[in-house]
Amino acid sequence: MIRLALLLLCLATSVAAQDYPSHPVRLVVPLSPGGFADTPTRILAPRLSEQFGKQFFVENKPGAGGTIGWDYVAKAAPDGYTLAITGATHIISSHLYKNLQYDVFKDFTHISMMASGPYVLVVNPKKTPANNVRELIAAAKAKPGAIDYASSGNGSSQHLVGALFNSMAGVQLNHVPYKGSGPAMQDLLAGEVGVSFAGVPNVLGQVRAGRLKALAVTTPKRWFELPDVPTMAEAGVPGYEATLWLSISGPAGMPKDIVQRLTTEIAKALKGTDLQAKFRDAGVEADAMSGDELVRYMHTEDAKWGKVVKETGATVN
Repeated sequence: MIRLALLLLCLATSVAAQDYPSHPVRLVVPLSPGGFADTPTRILAPRLSEQFGKQFFVENKPGAGGTIGWDYVAKAAPDGYTLAITGATHIISSHLYKNLQYDVFKDFTHISMMASGPYVLVVNPKKTPANNVRELIAAAKAKPGAIDYASSGNGSSQHLVGALFNSMAGVQLNHVPYKGSGPAMQDLLAGEVGVSFAGVPNVLGQVRAGRLKALAVTTPKRWFELPDVPTMAEAGVPGYEATLWLSISGPAGMPKDIVQRLTTEIAKALKGTDLQAKFRDAGVEADAMSGDELVRYMHTEDAKWGKVVKETGATVN
């Protein structure tokens, strides 16, 4: 009887995978609309809808550095109809929030990498008149804690990228968290704060117009839209590297056939030249990676950002 039950379960799972998806699929973005995670997801969703023949739609569930949305997905049915956009912030949150109701590895099925890209260190030249990273470091050392940097919130990637800069540059920029990248950018442009580590699309127009000055990108290589802006390592902080990445995950226990189909179709979508161009306009590069490769990469990132949190004493206020 046990063998028969297992056989029937396997057959049911196989049939379910063949029919997947039979109704719309929710892509939960656990951050505010219009940000680093949201825009690429809204570019990818219509392509997946075309390929699968069923709608993939985006639902924003922001709050608590993304942990509200991820908790929601972790507790969802593992049937492939509720997926999450995960990434660097997903890993970072596990070190900042001490009472999470989920485990970032055990409670998720990590399906595929989606995109990666840089943040760019920018200053409002009227508020913080630094022409390069070395000048910013000198100003920060002259007046510890006097220069503010804006982020999209406590526990966000922007928060920790700044904390890593503080640690490696030996300075004390003061973290000012906002409820999203939009409000942070408004205050940066208004001169309420002088510095930010921002997504390229959010600042590119302002940099070109001269309202903000780009000092460095956080990735190991220069970004194609800012070819004259050095990497942080080139600009005077050797060894600094913070690549921001996005991935797609679901609840733990998803059927392997559904996971494999999602992985295949996501990789197919990311190969499209028009989608790649739209991703670049959004400040990221399409970056497919299988679930196994993704998990290995996540463990590397987990060790890195865990060390940053511990060494910098970064906290969620």
